[in-house]
Amino acid sequence: MVPEKQPDVHALSVTETAAVGEVNVSGHRQELHRNFGLWSVCGVGIVTGNTWAALGGSIVVVLSNGGPPGAIYELLAISVFYVFVAASIAELASAMPASSGVYHWSAITAGRYGRCSGFFAGWLNFLAWLIGAASISLIAGNQTVAMYAAFHPGFVARKWHVFVSYLVCTWVSCVTVMFANRALPMLANLGMFFVIAGVTITVIICSVMPHVRGTTYASNASVWKDWDNETGYSSDGFAFLAGMLNGAYALGTPDCVSHLAEEIPNPSVNLPKAIIGQMSIGIVTAIVYLIALLYAIHDFSAVAESGNLPIAEIYRQATGSRGGSLGLLILIFLPTFLCCIGGYITAGRMFWTLSRDNATPFSSHHARVHPTFRNPFNATLFCGLLATVLGCIYVGSSTAFNAFVGCFVQLTTMSYLIAILPHLLSRRANVTPGWFWMSGKTGYVVNIVTCLLIVVFDVIFCFPYALPVNAQSMNYSSLMTGGLSLFVAAWWFVRQSTYVGPKSVLMQNEGKRMTDGQVGDATAATRYAE
Repeated sequence: MVPEKQPDVHALSVTETAAVGEVNVSGHRQELHRNFGLWSVCGVGIVTGNTWAALGGSIVVVLSNGGPPGAIYELLAISVFYVFVAASIAELASAMPASSGVYHWSAITAGRYGRCSGFFAGWLNFLAWLIGAASISLIAGNQTVAMYAAFHPGFVARKWHVFVSYLVCTWVSCVTVMFANRALPMLANLGMFFVIAGVTITVIICSVMPHVRGTTYASNASVWKDWDNETGYSSDGFAFLAGMLNGAYALGTPDCVSHLAEEIPNPSVNLPKAIIGQMSIGIVTAIVYLIALLYAIHDFSAVAESGNLPIAEIYRQATGSRGGSLGLLILIFLPTFLCCIGGYITAGRMFWTLSRDNATPFSSHHARVHPTFRNPFNATLFCGLLATVLGCIYVGSSTAFNAFVGCFVQLTTMSYLIAILPHLLSRRANVTPGWFWMSGKTGYVVNIVTCLLIVVFDVIFCFPYALPVNAQSMNYSSLMTGGLSLFVAAWWFVRQSTYVGPKSVLMQNEGKRMTDGQVGDATAATRYAE
């Protein structure tokens, strides 16, 4: 289908521009209301990142890569990595504040190759966010089943129990995003409160209760010194690097707020602030929470054998009661559920930005903004349907579902690389600086380190989690990443003739990029990624 022609804003007069309506930095009409402020968009980033809860949900995986010391030092190391990534993303988000995020940035930084580059970056980023949202729904589903099991000792959890809870979490989240658009800023602020209050209360209880109950804490040596490599790899160094995957999954969402660029005022300033706030709070809360958990564990074997949600066993050991464990599970469930909402906000808006450039199936349908609810209603609904399909895969084979989830880090970082590497290779010349800009050698150093780390860790994270390997324990992330990349490549050849591609609006009269969604006083020039 030939896409509906967008009004061309190249060299429009003031009268013609007014007829087109407000045009944002992406070159599209401003259709979404700017409901979010700085605090609420920070809330979306903190809640969607939900670092400490994501870390707690998969703590057993990282404990095999060095034990408690490995968990702490690997988290510290991956945090440094993501500081470089976040700085590179914040710079591009400030210069080009479009809801399409890496999709738009890659199209501009890659210059003459931007049309193809943006297509791949956009699709990989969307697939990552869809998988990430589904994985959070599964974590929330496991948490609800664990809360029920806490007071039913004879209960045996089945896949269909988790699947039912998964569906409830997924569709309540999607319905909230679709029908409660005006309430999303309030929910983001509420979620930020739950994230910070939840981790604070949990850390205090896990730190105090063992002393109150007269039980022992883990020793300082076991938490900080006693290395325990159970991966089967002979090299402790490689086990350390591979163990950073768990922290990467928890921290790997620095671009989430960029997809709200067209829903906040002055995004060139507010987006980098929100990214800095998200990463800072995420790293600090994750480190403090992890240390508190590790000191509270006195029986690691019981945690390892506890099934789908080991965090419930850790909480039981810390509090000494099922009631205490349930209370802490509720504290981790509330931000996790709100994280589900944030995941579908991001996935839906990413798919919507691809659709409005005719990059998706049934683009004209998915590109519509609902006239009443003022959001990408159809795109969010489609994401919910795809997440339901992924949930059905989990029922059939948890190994297959985990194969999808396992490539989340690779897909996100590859999409970042497709935007940042051309920015570096073009000597950072294709981008007009925004409010946050790393000038001089600083920008080059940060971008080079970011690209090198992405390449190195994307390879390392494809290795098996442990040796020896069988069909269930194999790391299928390389297979899934390659397969999804081939899917995107095939779709590119199908769609390239009608695909429009992102465009960037510049202010001719001021010599700078539009950052607030306002049309210039005289003329606006549109630069197409060709």
